[in-house]
Amino acid sequence: MTKNILVTGAAGFIGAAVSKALLARGDSVIGIDNLNDYYQVSLKRDRLKDVAENAAGRFRFVEADFADRAALGQAVAGQDFDTILHLGAQAGVRYSLQNPHAYVESNIMGHLNMLELARHRDSMPMVYASSSSVYGGNDKVPFAVDDRVDHPLSLYAATKKADELMSETYAHLYRMPLTGLRFFTVYGPWGRPDMMMWIFTSKILAGQPIPVFNHGDMFRDFTFIDDIVAGVIACLDNPPADDGMLKPGGSTKPHAIYNIGNNQSERLMRVIGLLEDACGRKAEIEMLPMQAGDVPRTFANIDAIAADLGYAPTTSVDVGVARFVDWYRQYHAV
Repeated sequence: MTKNILVTGAAGFIGAAVSKALLARGDSVIGIDNLNDYYQVSLKRDRLKDVAENAAGRFRFVEADFADRAALGQAVAGQDFDTILHLGAQAGVRYSLQNPHAYVESNIMGHLNMLELARHRDSMPMVYASSSSVYGGNDKVPFAVDDRVDHPLSLYAATKKADELMSETYAHLYRMPLTGLRFFTVYGPWGRPDMMMWIFTSKILAGQPIPVFNHGDMFRDFTFIDDIVAGVIACLDNPPADDGMLKPGGSTKPHAIYNIGNNQSERLMRVIGLLEDACGRKAEIEMLPMQAGDVPRTFANIDAIAADLGYAPTTSVDVGVARFVDWYRQYHAV
């Protein structure tokens, strides 16, 4: 049965990729994005063009800011949809040190607006983006959804934890089926220019030094975009039941929290080596101390989403890094 799905952040990296996959299977998508200039708007417009290319008229895009309650109401007025995929947010750990108000406006006020929208649409199901950043400096690895996450190291992480808490409240008060997804270092074609994979690729190809923090002693659970899309769609298709049973994340309400990662923590220096191979040149490395708000290691325990929804990532960094670099070269005609 096909669905009509409201997607926030539709011009973003994950939002565009999921929208394209939903359309490919026959669903209809109403996309919302404010097209802010956190990074180049031209990339966001190119993503939207790519999404709409084979949509057969089933993709409708509205430029609007969901953190503006009136603008959101106007954007969805008269629009019918079955479920909500709320991926829009102000992203980035380091930028939250420079512009904290943007995070509170988008990630807290915006999330509240989306919860209220779902509530007033008969408490319809909503899947929303959280982040692996909520784990902070957790020493226990891999990170599991029932680990304590009350020591965030950045405002970005704090806002994402706040989203989970607000969602728990709404699931309790209004019995809304809600699913929060803690994404782990997503990369791949159409990725974000503020993320390591894009930054390092652009600098290596240009012969410029790459900034390597914590003197290279960093590990990340790099997750290819196709695997992320598969997990998100599985969650959209399987909202948590209001049966009083314990959900992933520790809730007995219709609120589940899942990690979506590759279940493999990769040493950063090994990934740099893969980028060098794909780019065909050695990187000039500038070793730097750890940045404020950053964490030395991420590693996703995906047992919950694997058991409940059959999630199983299939793309290793050995394959995914080369695919990203190929796309980057093609997109920039390098």
